[in-house]
Amino acid sequence: MMRIFPLALLSVFALSGCGPTGEAPQAALPAPPMASSYGPPKPLVGLDAKRLIARFGEPRLDIRDRTVRKLQFDVSGCVLDTYLYTTARGKEPTVTYIDTRMPDGKDVDPGVCGIN
Repeated sequence: MMRIFPLALLSVFALSGCGPTGEAPQAALPAPPMASSYGPPKPLVGLDAKRLIARFGEPRLDIRDRTVRKLQFDVSGCVLDTYLYTTARGKEPTVTYIDTRMPDGKDVDPGVCGIN
């Protein structure tokens, strides 16, 4: 009996930290904002790299992958990422998706950047 009592007492102390503390429960952290992406404005859909460069100048980035080409431009203080995909075999890749944001990374509507 003498050996069981100290173990039981230890269990009570260990479990006492699991109960309510009298403090108000903390609110759950808000979910991170969902990345909002805007579909490409109609004037950009279907443009190839040559036409994009003619319209916005030399891209800041030109990243090529097997299935996609990403051109990044600085447009009216905004960052414009354009994604060009080949829609048919043998065809030139064209814009199918864009993303616009401020230099600090905040998403912005393409119209704010003068893209419409």
